[in-house]
Amino acid sequence: MPQLAEPEIAKAKPAETSAATNSQDVSASERAARANEERQLNEQLRTAAEMSRTEQVARNSGAVVVDIYDQVYQLRGTDPEYIEKLASIVDAKMRAVSAHGTTVDSLRVAVLAALNIADELTALRARYDALAGSLNQQETSVRSRAGSLLGMLDEVLQERKAG
Repeated sequence: MPQLAEPEIAKAKPAETSAATNSQDVSASERAARANEERQLNEQLRTAAEMSRTEQVARNSGAVVVDIYDQVYQLRGTDPEYIEKLASIVDAKMRAVSAHGTTVDSLRVAVLAALNIADELTALRARYDALAGSLNQQETSVRSRAGSLLGMLDEVLQERKAG
């Protein structure tokens, strides 16, 4: 029986050593993961600090800082809120084009987004022209009716005067 016990102990020792090695590997990988996370966090903080400095300088100079398709632009104009709204529309259109397409080239995405925006503009102009034409027709009709009613009213007043 003592011979059986020795092999079992001998087998247990490598298992314990293996567990200790695995524990060290896990610990080392956890440390590496934490170090990587810390590096990423520091990079994000540094980038945020640089962005805020850049944004402050831009704002002090009268520029509006906008983010369009992950690119930062410093734009100038009379209405910062309007510029931000336009930038938001362009960003949203580029992201929609990118989501529906397979291209990753930002220039190509920008051109496709511009074509979509131009298409929307053309459709809205056509609708405006149609509505403006309809309004002009209605205005002409109303003026014609008003003229007819004015003529009838003049006739009635002249009849009352004469009569």
